[in-house]
Amino acid sequence: MSKIVAFTYSILILFQSFNIGIEDLSKFGILMEHAEFHKEMYGDTFYQFLAEHYGDAKVNHDNEHDEHQNLPFKDAHQLCSHMNIPFINTTVTFELTHQSFIKIPFNFHYTDSHTNFEKLSVFQPPKHA
Repeated sequence: MSKIVAFTYSILILFQSFNIGIEDLSKFGILMEHAEFHKEMYGDTFYQFLAEHYGDAKVNHDNEHDEHQNLPFKDAHQLCSHMNIPFINTTVTFELTHQSFIKIPFNFHYTDSHTNFEKLSVFQPPKHA
């Protein structure tokens, strides 16, 4: 059972590392329509389309169409990390003082308690082993 849970968690972490959201999945139809537009207008294959919109030719091709903002996987806001780190300059000083040793008087005295109550032989440890 623990292997199934570990496998499920690892698949979940892998899927989350791709930064794919529900909004990106809903825009997948727009991606296919735009790919068809490129195929009809420019004769591009799907691989060329992906290279122009998500690959090396992305910088040159982004200014040609207005539909590029609606394509999925274009926003990288999941990768942003805003952290406020306050820097506080505080002066830390340590004062080391030497205290002389104070001798504590020995006041421990042990006396064995005596009682007149004698225990029965049932509650005594065995005499011979």
